[in-house]
Amino acid sequence: MSRKIALITGASRGLGRNAALHLAAAGVDIIGTYRSQADEARIVADEIEQHGARVRMLPLDVADSASFADFARNVESVLKEHFGRPHFDYLVNNAGIGLHAAFAETTEAQFEQLLKIQFKGPFFLTQKLLPLLADGGRILNVSTGLTRFALPGYAAYAAMKGAMEVLTKYQARELGGRGISVNILAPGAIETDFGGGLVRDNAELNRQIAGNTALGRVGLPDDIGGAVVALLSDDSRWINGQRVEASGGMFL
Repeated sequence: MSRKIALITGASRGLGRNAALHLAAAGVDIIGTYRSQADEARIVADEIEQHGARVRMLPLDVADSASFADFARNVESVLKEHFGRPHFDYLVNNAGIGLHAAFAETTEAQFEQLLKIQFKGPFFLTQKLLPLLADGGRILNVSTGLTRFALPGYAAYAAMKGAMEVLTKYQARELGGRGISVNILAPGAIETDFGGGLVRDNAELNRQIAGNTALGRVGLPDDIGGAVVALLSDDSRWINGQRVEASGGMFL
């Protein structure tokens, strides 16, 4: 039986890297993307190969939708030449950026950047990759706990993720005929370099979040990597069109 292949955007760092490593350890081969840090990508590729998985890291700017057709052709070539297959099995739309800005102070430039990266990018990238996604495959989008609870300063960011949550339901409905299931994973506060590493590096903020989380701590990257593996596993094949929050019970 051939190994599954996951395409993960933003796989060179943060939660994308962690998801790639967890999937590789679970026997899944990886096509990862990075925006500009080729050295970071090579290091992650080496780590993935240490788990016995095959890997290719490809450059991609998810804010540049005009590049998606060329990227899809690149993926098609990599699938045939490196993996010996015409299709991949899992698409994880992970790449993204953070923004902390009050609603009243959010600029149009900030809004447009978030729109391109957090919503327009995954919308049209997924569209372009559909011919290469195997029937019976999976799409896993990424949201945030901030669509369920509101913290000042995240209006634009959370709104884009809310749009992704609605899109996930429509994708699940429209792609069901091909046996493709689509879900969205909503992490809570996680200790990474995301958003400048605020949750990881600000001890007071970390304590506040831990005190408002049922399990008594802030999330770690491994908490999310494990959730990705679980949602893409065969045991989760009947979960479809769902928002799944992995936050340790934050703000219950």
